[in-house]
Amino acid sequence: MPQQQHQPHVLVRRANRPGDLGWVVMAHGEIYDRQFGWNTDFEVLVAKIVADYAADNDPAKEAAWIAEVGGERAGCIFLVAGDEPGVAKLRILLVTPKARGLGLGARLVEECLVFACGAGYRQVTLWTNDVLVSARKIYQGLGFTLADEEPHHSFGHDLVGQNWVLDLRTTPAGNQRGPADRA
Repeated sequence: MPQQQHQPHVLVRRANRPGDLGWVVMAHGEIYDRQFGWNTDFEVLVAKIVADYAADNDPAKEAAWIAEVGGERAGCIFLVAGDEPGVAKLRILLVTPKARGLGLGARLVEECLVFACGAGYRQVTLWTNDVLVSARKIYQGLGFTLADEEPHHSFGHDLVGQNWVLDLRTTPAGNQRGPADRA
């Protein structure tokens, strides 16, 4: 009799439960320290992004999601209004090491893009660092293009920051995107 592989139950939901926002900050701080040796300056940046979202978000234009695997938080992403009308910012994508390989990163980004289209955004931007190779592959696969990059010293390291852009009006991903699987 062949062995059946157990597929864990995956859920992508809004980040609206007690502990969700605190988990986002804690998980980023711990994971980026372990994986890249980034100091608490990174955790402070994430805490500011989360606090700004929590204090003053427009639910019609901004949202945050948590991915769960087997009932445990395993990832997150935020979409917030950008600095100019019609432009949204994708922020703080994270998938825990245990949950990587399940497609959660792409699902979370797709969830943001579905929301951005529905909210009437024409463009989604994001800032990342070149060492985040897996995340960059997700962004590229969904149609984001590299706008520019610049070396900087942050989080205790010399890094290369990158700005990525997705035009939702001209990208097939933006025009043909349907609701993400939620099962």
